[in-house]
Amino acid sequence: MAGPPLDRRSGRRASPPDPAAPDAGGPRLTLRRLVGLDRSGPAPPQTLAGQPLRPWTIPNAIGFVRLALIPVFLIVALSSSDGTGAAPAALFAAIAWGDYADGIAARVSGQYSRLGTLMDPVTDRLLVISGVVVCWRFELLPRWALTVLVARELAMLALGRYGQTHGVELRINWPGRIGVGPLMAAFFFAMAGLQTVADVLLYIGLALALTATALYGRSGLAQLRASTRP
Repeated sequence: MAGPPLDRRSGRRASPPDPAAPDAGGPRLTLRRLVGLDRSGPAPPQTLAGQPLRPWTIPNAIGFVRLALIPVFLIVALSSSDGTGAAPAALFAAIAWGDYADGIAARVSGQYSRLGTLMDPVTDRLLVISGVVVCWRFELLPRWALTVLVARELAMLALGRYGQTHGVELRINWPGRIGVGPLMAAFFFAMAGLQTVADVLLYIGLALALTATALYGRSGLAQLRASTRP
């Protein structure tokens, strides 16, 4: 089997590319890809099932901080008189924006990992549940809408578990990706005391989230039918 190509200047064989490097055979890092707007191409190989967790990376360090701040947020918010104020709103925003920060860190450094792929959605759902707890406790958002949101999150957990046990891959779709922003913003503005803005954003985010769930279900059924064909 032929080895790596010779370097014309040194006469030595070049080292094989590092799979953890940002440009190791992957697509070029454009601005759209950096900020997460361009998700074309296959998933990084380090994030696939069976790969090592690789916990000690910069993106995972951001993820660990996000997880650690969620109980701090709950303590601060639930200890307040009405659930609103600069402290709970700022903490919630910092945890939410951390999701974008660790994604950008992974794309810049090339430090993708299986642990990050598993940890990010768990942290996001814990943050949503925490926001629901605070907004339900102080009636900052309509409780019927919060109930629908919680039911949707439970349905997504069930779909994800079913997909893992039946070999169905549910990759995030655009309604699901876009819907995260309005939902997180709804909790933030509710804790910031801007009720009307929060309500509108909650309804927009909820509509996108429910659309995404329907698309996940359709994709899962299509994969199951394809796998059972002779």
